[in-house]
Amino acid sequence: MAAEAVSGDQRVSSVMHVRCPDHLPEDVFRQVLELLTEFSPVVQALPPTAALVELKGALRYHGTSARHLGEVLRIRTLSRLGVDVRVGIGPTITVAATASGQITSPGGVLAIDPDHVADWLGPLPVEALHGIGPKQAAALREFGVHCVGLLAAVPAATVQRLLGGKAGRLAADRARGVDPRPIAPRALPATTTVRHSFAQQTLDGALVRAALLDMVVQLAHQLRQRGQVARGLTLTLRFAGGASWEKTRRMPEASAHDDDLRTLAYRIVDAAGLQRGRLTGLVLKGEDLVAADQVAQQISLDQAREDRLVAEVVSDRIRAKFGPGAIGPAATFLRVS
Repeated sequence: MAAEAVSGDQRVSSVMHVRCPDHLPEDVFRQVLELLTEFSPVVQALPPTAALVELKGALRYHGTSARHLGEVLRIRTLSRLGVDVRVGIGPTITVAATASGQITSPGGVLAIDPDHVADWLGPLPVEALHGIGPKQAAALREFGVHCVGLLAAVPAATVQRLLGGKAGRLAADRARGVDPRPIAPRALPATTTVRHSFAQQTLDGALVRAALLDMVVQLAHQLRQRGQVARGLTLTLRFAGGASWEKTRRMPEASAHDDDLRTLAYRIVDAAGLQRGRLTGLVLKGEDLVAADQVAQQISLDQAREDRLVAEVVSDRIRAKFGPGAIGPAATFLRVS
């Protein structure tokens, strides 16, 4: 598809949909998002591995075509991060996302000119249209609608009867290339991570819990230093042979307190049901971080808890003065009398 010219014409393919490889580590995905901001300030993260970029202003700034920017992006992600991406470009989110889905791995760039949207979408199978799920595609195929062009030709009221009111209306519009949604700038929620590697593969549950306790204290201390609280925790277990197990759970209330993080972390590791799996390492991540002053603090009637929170403040001061190793994790959880 020929790249569009940069002009004053508002009918320009300026939406870029970027797909990264599946199972891309979060830290690498964040680096991809940072690269995208070099092209445009309007970037919307679509976790876990995709993003949208609005290029309308960037085209004028860079004085080039969207396709060229997509090719430059692909070169930069490959050279800087070793990551190949699939870049779809079109006049709307649906067209751009559908285009990126038509690129075979490992990567490439496909730009759809606004004047050719209907011709390009028409022959595609209905399940290729971004936003059409397997059940919707099956319902359409049962009715005899097997390609996007036929979906665009079917009256919208009929599509609504097949797929339901809102879903049918959206499908009918998007098959015709109609998608007025704007790109809303959105970054990934902040996270922080601590890691532990065992010197030898271990089956010892007590050793695992001791390591996890140490990680909880490190994570909680980092959060308090940053003035943040976590709304969730993710625990990843690394096994001998390269296998891994991961579980994410939400906190009952956002917190950066040792006690709260320890309780949830232990629940997660208990849910793993470790028996004979030989562990090589642990990764504990605080998820969806927000500023501590944005979260309401509940007044506790539990005096033991209040005493532990006071001790936590003292522990933080000692670590700040004498170093993070000045107080061991076990001391943090000693019962205050």
